[in-house]
Amino acid sequence: MPTTKQMEKQNHSIVSEFILLGLTEFRELQLCLFLFFSIIYVVTVLGNLMIIFVVKLDPQLHSPMYFLLANLSFIDMSLASFATPKMICNLISEYKAISYKGCMAQMFFLHLLGGSEMMLLVAMAIDRFIAICKPLHYKNIMNHHVCIGLALLSWTTGFVHTMSQMVFTVTLPFCGPNVVDSFFCDLPRVIRLACTDTYILELLVIAFSGLLALFCFTFLFISYSIILITVRCRSSTRSSKALSTLSAHITVVVLFFGPCIFIYIWPFSKISIDKILSVFYTIFTPLLNPIIYTFRNKDMRKAIRKIKKKHVSPRSTF
Repeated sequence: MPTTKQMEKQNHSIVSEFILLGLTEFRELQLCLFLFFSIIYVVTVLGNLMIIFVVKLDPQLHSPMYFLLANLSFIDMSLASFATPKMICNLISEYKAISYKGCMAQMFFLHLLGGSEMMLLVAMAIDRFIAICKPLHYKNIMNHHVCIGLALLSWTTGFVHTMSQMVFTVTLPFCGPNVVDSFFCDLPRVIRLACTDTYILELLVIAFSGLLALFCFTFLFISYSIILITVRCRSSTRSSKALSTLSAHITVVVLFFGPCIFIYIWPFSKISIDKILSVFYTIFTPLLNPIIYTFRNKDMRKAIRKIKKKHVSPRSTF
């Protein structure tokens, strides 16, 4: 058995940084990926910022659906920013390290934003359910206070979710291996590096994330199934508009939960598809959301044209 002095020495031999292996070891490919992801990241941030400002500036978009959409854009922009800038820097850096605190911060924000987005998608489904199935009571039910409450519930869910993961992770002793086979600090991979038995914690991580994802996905599946049945029973122009809006919502749900479910069904897989799905989940989904909602939403396109005409290209009065 180790002596007290040996145990104290081991406790002080804490890992101060982690090495991120990234997406590839080939230098030429790293340079190409650097340019590609730099462009993608800028477009993602600008696209989501555009939605936030358009919703804010156009009075016709001051409705519950667009309020929740603006919140979704903020979360997507943040989700794209928690690890992507570091990944882009590492692609042109020889030493691909991240500090211990930076690693913990990445895992904290990933689960905070991921949990918040799951619950926000549920809130958006509730909004569409009431708008289509209870149209006469929509304004009374989905008032300003309810919208604020749904947004706060989303963030609270994300915070509780991430704390349930991190409260155990930050107490783990890291005193040896510090190489993470990913482009960001992925929680299941990081906890395996701890100098203690983490089998129970690994199961808890999968269980907590899996239960939240399962609850949200089941709720969304049932909600949108009922909404689609209701829409199909009606034959009007309003129903076709509702169907167009729903298709955008459903597409976003599939894009978000697809990679998420796969990652947590096979969380410790060594195949490279895990990295591809992680890239899709953290980079491409936040990019695709503003594209989907912009091109499939007539009100959003109309508002963008109106704001562009008013603020970007004003006619000269001289």
